[in-house]
Order: sequence, then C-alpha cells, then structure tokens
Amino acid sequence: MANTTSAKKATRKIARRTEVNKARRSRMRTFLRKVEEAIAAGDKSAAAEALKAAQPEIMRAAQKGVVHKNTASRKVSRLAHRVSALAS
Repeated sequence: MANTTSAKKATRKIARRTEVNKARRSRMRTFLRKVEEAIAAGDKSAAAEALKAAQPEIMRAAQKGVVHKNTASRKVSRLAHRVSALAS
C-alpha cells in the first residue's frame, strides 16, 4: 500500500483516470458493436450510418490514449472495407 502522500495522491489520480478510460473504451466498443450488427444483418445503409457515427468515436479514443492511433485507424479501415463489400 502507498505510504507517502504523493504516492497516495498518485493512486487516487490513477483510479480516476481508469474510470474515465473504461467509460471511453466501453463507448467505443458500443459503436463498434452497432456497426458489426448492421453488417451481420446485411443492411448496407444502416451499416454506413453506424460507421459514420463510429469513426469519430474510435478516433477520439485514440486521441485520448485509450487505444493506439494505428489500432484505431486499422479498425476504421477494416470496418469501412466490410461495409463497402456489402454492396457487391
């Protein structure tokens, strides 16, 4: 357990930051799930709308440090590819 005052404060800060990051990660995953469900249903217009909503959310998570920038870009790219493949 933390002994010094600064270590105790650091523990409190980490706990607060963890809660914020959890919420952001959860929000991102929810948007991802909506896109996945639309793709699974085969609904191109719904999938495109869901992707349009999910993209800024994914990139915001990357900007805030919840996920790596390349990971976010990869997720957006793969989803976009799958959505565009629905038309064919």
